[in-house]
Amino acid sequence: MDQTVRQLGELLLGAVPTTLLLALLYFLYTVLVHKPLKAILAERRSRTEGALEKARADIAAAEARTADYEQRLREARLKIFKNLEARRQQAAQARSEAAAQARSRAHEQVKAARAALEKDKQQAMANLQAEAGRLATEIIRTVLRPVEAARPVGGQ
Repeated sequence: MDQTVRQLGELLLGAVPTTLLLALLYFLYTVLVHKPLKAILAERRSRTEGALEKARADIAAAEARTADYEQRLREARLKIFKNLEARRQQAAQARSEAAAQARSRAHEQVKAARAALEKDKQQAMANLQAEAGRLATEIIRTVLRPVEAARPVGGQ
C-alpha cells in the first residue's frame, strides 16, 4: 500500500504542471478570447436591437405621417365637397332668382297684354257700337226712303 500511495503521490506531482498549464490556458483563453468575443457579441446584439428599435421607430413615424397625410387628405376632400356644394347652392339660387325674374317679367307682359287686349276690346266695342248705330241709321234711311220715294212718284 505504501507503494500505491507513493505512486499516487508521484502521479499527483506529475499532474501539478498539467493542472497549472490547464489553469494558465483557461485564464489566457478567458482574457484573450472569451471576454473580447463576449464584448463583441454584446455590442453586436445591442447594435442589432438598436437597429430594430430604430426600424420600429421609423415605421411608427411613417405610420404617423401616413395617418396625418390621410387626415389632411380627408379634410381637403371635405373642403372641396363643401365648396362644390356652396357653388351648387349659389347656382341653384341664381337659377331660381332668374326664374323668378323671368316669371315676374312674364306676368308683367301678360298683364300688359291683357290690359292691351281689354283696351282693344273696349275700343272695338265702342267702334262696333258706333258702327252699329251708323248702320242702324243707314238701314232705317234705306228702308224708309223707298217709302218716301214711292209717295212722290205715286202722287199721294
